[in-house]
Amino acid sequence: MTPAARIEAAIDLLARIDALEAPADGLARGYFRSRRYIGSKDRRAISNLVYGVTRRRARLDWWIEKAGMAVEGARGRVIADLALVEGRQLADLSALFDGGGYHPPALTSEEQALAETLQGQALDDPAQPEWVRGELPAWLLPRFQEAFGDALEIELAALVQEAPLDLRVNRLKADRPAAAAALAGEGIETEPTALSPIGLRLGRRHTLPALTSFRDGLVEVQDEGSQLVALLCDARPGQAVADICAGAGGKTLALAAAMEDSGRLVALDRDSRRLERARPRLARAGGQNTELRGLDGPEDPWLAENQGVFDRVLVDAPCTGSGAWRRHPDARWQLNEATMGRYVAAQEESLELAAKLVAPGGRLIYATCSLLPEENGRQVARFRAAHPDLVPLPIAEVWASVLGGDCPSPESDLLLTPARHGCDGFFVAVLQREGGP
Repeated sequence: MTPAARIEAAIDLLARIDALEAPADGLARGYFRSRRYIGSKDRRAISNLVYGVTRRRARLDWWIEKAGMAVEGARGRVIADLALVEGRQLADLSALFDGGGYHPPALTSEEQALAETLQGQALDDPAQPEWVRGELPAWLLPRFQEAFGDALEIELAALVQEAPLDLRVNRLKADRPAAAAALAGEGIETEPTALSPIGLRLGRRHTLPALTSFRDGLVEVQDEGSQLVALLCDARPGQAVADICAGAGGKTLALAAAMEDSGRLVALDRDSRRLERARPRLARAGGQNTELRGLDGPEDPWLAENQGVFDRVLVDAPCTGSGAWRRHPDARWQLNEATMGRYVAAQEESLELAAKLVAPGGRLIYATCSLLPEENGRQVARFRAAHPDLVPLPIAEVWASVLGGDCPSPESDLLLTPARHGCDGFFVAVLQREGGP
């Protein structure tokens, strides 16, 4: 493809993401799957432009508005990005936007004026409001200020960066040195993750399904923060463990490995179709002790039948996903207050379901991939007020018992962030039911 054809494809894909308000990664996969003629280098160039524009969207829109031009949407943002980030002059842009075969249509007079206005300007400008510099909707800024205080600017800057690719070593089949050696034998260089003892970080992205190490189940894709959530459940061989918001089973797989494939592990989710995606992953990983079960709301008879029998109950709650914006930069622009309210309500329901399952002396582990206080600390405080028999365990004690060493959080709960810890943002609280051994 020519550079101009790549730009037109990026504009097309960005417009589809905006129109459908669907996750960009899924739309991008479908877009390229239906266009087999687009080669790997072209896919990479198109994706880089699409995700780059998405990461810079607030600043690009600010410049377009400042220029006073009636230029909107994906095409306007791409023109602004090419001018501000790549330093393209009007003559360069006119040559690319020439209306030729598979090329973008010629620049309008408004677009030409925009390109001229932006020539020589930098993407960042001191006059930009804090929410623009931080690349998030203005209504979310107070929430992040509450969460981070003086560290706000550093934390928001980290959330705009591209995330690394982490792998979790499957301890049912290998330890970390053996998995690293197997990957090295296939030409994949890795380094140990800083906090998770079972993580490997790749220097660059690879097509993992083509690797023997991946197909044989030695490793699974899982961010280091997500690995730590599963480890802090402290699931042990022979226990009864429930993962009640299991989704596609990422943390379920980690729990199965921690339990050495013994005991009882139940993965539950309201979305049975999504849960079925865990089945081939479990088979590849060698997990045999896991039951997959669709959960039919709070009146499901299974809940009454299993009341108070689980040693560990993980609530990996549905949330805004704000801690994973590095991987899904489009998600911040598809979030609104009504959607967040529905997430908070779903978290409350999930916690209530989980409370029924915890045995005396057992633990409830509440986790989100969110950085917002109402989904994290405030949610736990509300739940504890209604369930005084579930007592918080200091996260430093749990960390020392499971992982050894000092916990990276001075708080009673754990908040991982990209800026402080180099992984996705995660919140973890551990509660223990009174009355057991």
